Amino acid sequence: MTPEEAKARIDQLRLEINGHNHKYYVLNQPEVSDYEFDMMLKELEQIENEFPQFRDDLSPTRRVGSDLTKGFEHIRHERPMMSLSNSYSVKEVDEWFDRVSKSLAGEKFQVVGELKFDGTSISLTYRHGRLVRAVTRGDGTQGDDVTANVKTIRSIPLELLPGDWPEEFEIRGEILMPWDVFEKLNAERAYNEEPLFANPRNAASGTLKMQDPRIVASRHLDARFYYLLSDQLPSDNHFANMEAARRWGFKVSHHMQLLDSIEAVDAFVGKWDEERRNLPVATDGLVFKVNSIRQQLNLGFTAKSPRWAIAFKFNPERACTRLRFVSFETGRMGIVTPVANLEPVLLSGTIVKRASLHNDDIIRELDIHQGDYLYVEKGGEIIPKITGVDVEKRMPEAARVQFVKECPECGTPLTRVYGEAAWCCPNHYGCRPQLTGKIEHFCARRMMNIDGIGEETAELLFDSGLVERIADLYDLTVDKLSGLDRIGQKSAEKIMAGIEASKSVEFERVLYALSIPNVGETTAKRLAAAVKDMETLEAMTVEQLTSVSDIGPVIGQCIYDFLRDPVNIDNIRRLKEAGLQFRLSEEKLAPAGNALQGESIVVSGTFTYHSRDEYKNMIERNGGKNVGSISKKTSFVLAGANMGPAKLEKCRALGIPILTEEEFLKKIGAGSDSDPVSIE
Repeated sequence: MTPEEAKARIDQLRLEINGHNHKYYVLNQPEVSDYEFDMMLKELEQIENEFPQFRDDLSPTRRVGSDLTKGFEHIRHERPMMSLSNSYSVKEVDEWFDRVSKSLAGEKFQVVGELKFDGTSISLTYRHGRLVRAVTRGDGTQGDDVTANVKTIRSIPLELLPGDWPEEFEIRGEILMPWDVFEKLNAERAYNEEPLFANPRNAASGTLKMQDPRIVASRHLDARFYYLLSDQLPSDNHFANMEAARRWGFKVSHHMQLLDSIEAVDAFVGKWDEERRNLPVATDGLVFKVNSIRQQLNLGFTAKSPRWAIAFKFNPERACTRLRFVSFETGRMGIVTPVANLEPVLLSGTIVKRASLHNDDIIRELDIHQGDYLYVEKGGEIIPKITGVDVEKRMPEAARVQFVKECPECGTPLTRVYGEAAWCCPNHYGCRPQLTGKIEHFCARRMMNIDGIGEETAELLFDSGLVERIADLYDLTVDKLSGLDRIGQKSAEKIMAGIEASKSVEFERVLYALSIPNVGETTAKRLAAAVKDMETLEAMTVEQLTSVSDIGPVIGQCIYDFLRDPVNIDNIRRLKEAGLQFRLSEEKLAPAGNALQGESIVVSGTFTYHSRDEYKNMIERNGGKNVGSISKKTSFVLAGANMGPAKLEKCRALGIPILTEEEFLKKIGAGSDSDPVSIE
């Protein structure tokens, strides 16, 4: 390779790697596998080493990828969180073992074999046995302070068990989402036609960066810890330190193993290549570390990673199978999703027949033709994913797969969703799967909880002409229902009892049940808490809607448009006449006391026990007034985690008191001795 060729290849690789870094860490939309990314990075590193004149401090090889997020305070790590060198074969691990042996000049050493958990990295700091800070990996030098969210994770000790722990130490690990929680979360998102998480790692990372700790608590995250740092470590070897951490209350894997030889290392790889599939959490490889802390210090670091450790990554399980056809399916909100229907293939212990192609852009990027042989992967993922095409097996006359121009259900021309890759059927009030989907959604357990009306019954009611809009449900009778196929007298009575009971369902769940675009369960709760009743919501402008916590311009416009559509106006009118709850309950509206009478209060930061909107509601119910900015007239600031430094400085300058959650709840007589709120 000439210097000119090397420079051109370096520029190309840097451009591609930076693009993939942005898609992975910023957009949470990775387009290549970890293996492909690592191979690109390794190639760039090799060329830069061969042609040092082209090295650049801003090259992707000189930094660790970033997960820094706006909205969280950035904290500098006392000790950089470096990445590990990756290997993809036993041979590469053996070569690392040999390098360690040579660097230690033949001195005996042990290696600790560990599982490489596939989550999001975290660093916890403890002082005097109490958790004081939780910081994400970030760019390796600084990360996001996510202490409030980490406090909701039950497997992380807030106070340590009695033991020989140092007065101050840092422990590092991975925040994880267990498989069963991940499956449940994706099932709910699929039902609500929200984008699915590709794997538990993305789900855990996205959850940890949420602004509402209550939602974090509801996701039931877990953790595993793998490294202890302190000036006063309990032992001079890594294995003993982690055993000590386990005694203090940390969740440390029981699968750590001391290995005395290269043969033992190879056997550890062979064992976990199969057994990892039976674990309750995702893993994507193994980690090997030199056990002695003294030897670790002697081996030192490269610019990016420690020489005393290496990661071995399992290759994702992959299969190649023929595409039978692509079907296009219209969902409740009108989004049309292409689905690859495949010749059945065994992958990660299950038979795969279908895999979502997500949108038109994916079909174009993969350049899928009719009858192509497609590569399907699962790896650490539950959801089958099409990752490529075997073009050598393509039939010469095969035509490209084209996205449909019309709705496959009603024939209406599709429209492109603004700012997204999705196509949508705009016939929201005449397209069968949209209408039946809205009926099913309205009746589901977490909405109106009308027992007996699932997908099949919703379709039966629609096809019979009895229910075309959700308000039609309240015109049903036992006689009308019992005359339908598969619905007898008892079933009809059960359904009617559920319909009657739904009239007492609280306002926030009614809002969620209406199928307002982009309004999920959490947004519906925040809306209800902020507006108090439907009449207020109906009168709000887009600007007023976007002033509600976590409602941006897109969601605000969706709500505004929905409430001004004649069909929806009539539907809501009929639901009101049927007796549904369209205002907060008297209990939630009633004043709780006058503990805050005459006080002007600013709410700032993220909270553990209640949401910002709930705290604002408490302030009003206790006679106080919510204000948006700090001034001399401010009585005090209710401050959660991540309160901005500018507000903090202004409070100090003006002498404004700052109350914690616990102090505020005590002030209004609510107490704070309960666990953080968890939405089940």
